[in-house]
Amino acid sequence: MDLIQLRCFVAVAEELHFGKAARRLDMLPSALGRQIRLLEASAGMPLLLRTTRNVALSPDGAALLDEVRALLAQAEALERRFHERGRRQARVLRIGAIDTAAAGLVPDLLHDFRKRRTGPRTEVTVQIVEDKTARLLPRLLSGRLDLAFVRPPERPDKRIEFLKLFHETPVVALPSRHRLARRSRLTVAALVGEPLIVPDRSSRPHSHDLTMKLFERAGLKPTISQVAEEKQTIVNLVAAKLGLAIVPRWASRFAVSGVCFVPLARETAEDLKLLPLAAAWLRGSRDPLRDEMLAVLRLHLQRYARKA
Repeated sequence: MDLIQLRCFVAVAEELHFGKAARRLDMLPSALGRQIRLLEASAGMPLLLRTTRNVALSPDGAALLDEVRALLAQAEALERRFHERGRRQARVLRIGAIDTAAAGLVPDLLHDFRKRRTGPRTEVTVQIVEDKTARLLPRLLSGRLDLAFVRPPERPDKRIEFLKLFHETPVVALPSRHRLARRSRLTVAALVGEPLIVPDRSSRPHSHDLTMKLFERAGLKPTISQVAEEKQTIVNLVAAKLGLAIVPRWASRFAVSGVCFVPLARETAEDLKLLPLAAAWLRGSRDPLRDEMLAVLRLHLQRYARKA
């Protein structure tokens, strides 16, 4: 019995669906099922009742759920204390960011943060972790990150504080010699019939839904030719002339040769609100360095939003 198995049990108990719990934990359903079986073998009792259509807590599982939650909360608190003790030995700020925020927002924010700090307080090491939202938020909870820039989840964890920042601007990535590359703007209708590359929805729901919702609002159907997980990979596939992609404007900073980025014409203001970005940190935690970074963020937020 270990903490990974217990976290898997809580996720399934709360979702009552192995697929949803696996997406929440960013793992394969088969791996999740294996962890649950190991936990039940260790506990010597069934914790979940499974049928072909339903998942439910067994009486023993229901009785243990609150205790497991409390144990995980204690483990996370202990891990945070260890990390905080280490941080007091060295001035380190640990920032997590999704890929486009790491390419666009974070460099400008760090520049302004460094510029603001003068004197002996300037000796701060900033560690940056680039990953998906589903992997960054657990690191906040465990104390391994102090601040993260993420897509806000549909059901936010109440232990995490979210500050909504702005929405990133969608653009079309296409091969430089594509027949549409010389357009100053592209409508969704102009992309009908073009092979499109989209992210996998299970790992990047906002980025996947960006393409699907834009076509849906235009009353049109996209032609999906390829699914890829990382935006860097998607842009590389565009460079290889395997299709076009609707991506956040900051993806243009990935600097892939043979790809151009054309602004997307939008029919309504709602088309601007498909790629939300938020700052996230542990609710109730005290961290002067993080708060100083947030102060810089708020001070220059309008300028960052214009570039997004």
